[in-house]
Amino acid sequence: MVNIAIQKPLFGAKGQMALSVDIEVERGEFVAIMGESGSGKTTLLRVVAGLETSSGDIIVEGNTWKGVPPQQREIGFIFQDYALFDNMTVEENLLFVKSDKSLANELLEMTHIVALKSRNVKSLSGGQKQRVALCRAMMRQPKILLMDEPLSAIDKEMRHKLRADIKALHTRFGMTTIMVSHDIGDVFALATRVIRLDQGKVISDASVRETFLHTNKESHLKLQGSIIDIMPQERTAIVSVGEQLIEVLLSKEESQKLNVGDSFFVHVTS
Repeated sequence: MVNIAIQKPLFGAKGQMALSVDIEVERGEFVAIMGESGSGKTTLLRVVAGLETSSGDIIVEGNTWKGVPPQQREIGFIFQDYALFDNMTVEENLLFVKSDKSLANELLEMTHIVALKSRNVKSLSGGQKQRVALCRAMMRQPKILLMDEPLSAIDKEMRHKLRADIKALHTRFGMTTIMVSHDIGDVFALATRVIRLDQGKVISDASVRETFLHTNKESHLKLQGSIIDIMPQERTAIVSVGEQLIEVLLSKEESQKLNVGDSFFVHVTS
């Protein structure tokens, strides 16, 4: 169990505000933090990581982290800008964290970049760099994995692959994961719970389905969206339309032909 009860004055997009959060996260849970820019999302992650100070406390499995320096907290942190050592190879970046070649190789295998381990990081694509950053964060075998918009700069094809890598690592290592993201497709694919912040306060805390899947009451609408998940046995798909997710029924032919990432027209009638 992770208990986060912190307060910190901030200057956000709308002026002075207070980040005031009191939440509990179960061990092994995958939680997404969403909200407008300047609502305190990234600051919350940085406080948990020990990179910024706050009043209050963070208690992990019964132990307080108040006053514990970042290097002694059992966390992994994935930043938007990768934060890798460009003058090192992929493998050297991992072994810099922990001298465990067996673990490094397992992580590189799981993320499908073991063939790149001798490559210099600066020669990699953005998607490859983010995979290295993911592996490096996992080298500490953290109790908590923190991710700040980990897929925001990745193209659509690589995005789907990285989602699968993150899910596989979360399942394999069972760490508690807290991810900041503005992308509802990423959140739906990865998280089980969504916490929304506004002006530093929690305004909603619910499951992914409760957060996004609403019945649309409008009649005779034709909406274009992107498929983010398909359940062929149930013949249903989750379609991202603007800032909402819609669950739609598919014909047998559609369930066989459509793929995640395809554009899809949804006809809505009341």
